[in-house]
Amino acid sequence: MLIDILTIFPEFFSSPSSVGNIKIAIEKGLMNLHIHNIRDYSKDRHRKTDDYGFGGGSGMIMMIQPVYDAYQAVKSEKSHVILFTPQGDTLKQKRIEKIAEFDHLIFICGRYKGIDSRVDNIVDEKMSIGDYIVSGGEFPAIILLDSIARLMPEVIGDIESAREDSFSSGLLDSPRFTRPRLFNDLVVPDILLSGNHKEIGKWRRQESLKLTFYKKPYLLSNMKLSKEDKKYIDGLNNENAKEE
Repeated sequence: MLIDILTIFPEFFSSPSSVGNIKIAIEKGLMNLHIHNIRDYSKDRHRKTDDYGFGGGSGMIMMIQPVYDAYQAVKSEKSHVILFTPQGDTLKQKRIEKIAEFDHLIFICGRYKGIDSRVDNIVDEKMSIGDYIVSGGEFPAIILLDSIARLMPEVIGDIESAREDSFSSGLLDSPRFTRPRLFNDLVVPDILLSGNHKEIGKWRRQESLKLTFYKKPYLLSNMKLSKEDKKYIDGLNNENAKEE
């Protein structure tokens, strides 16, 4: 997979590419990562990439020309262009799995008050990592890079473990425990030591449903649940009604 990242702060990506999943993906030739400084494409002698916005208002706007020229320098017929912006759809696991199937990705990292809106003409999708403010698109770009890398079997190794992580099934993951069995009067649930894998699987499914029900209930509305799942959730709803 080829990934071109357009940014005015290329140094952001020096550390993430040297550790963890991203490093492994690069070393194994699974991820070909190129960082491009948008300032190199500025026609201003001071390599300026931002200006005041038309119509007034506070803050600076990234100019379209350097961004567009940087895009032109790296685009191909297979390119899929992602702009990181608060206006984008919130990044979710199912979408990451689709994005990971592209051969060539171009990430555009905005800064300041954003990029001249004419950038929309070269963008395939807009993406956000949540309803909060960060300084620029570099942060979500790094998150997406790691999320893509860990989907590669040669990177994680234990791909089954990756599939069981939170959000992979649409639910939050169930509680996890390891040695020692007893710690500060806190005991690992007996079911996990029973050796009955069918019952352990049932327990983990119900714990995932419970955590999702209480922590992120909106996830359940988008899921296809079995009759057994629905029965368990109905029980949780009944318990809530009694407490109220």
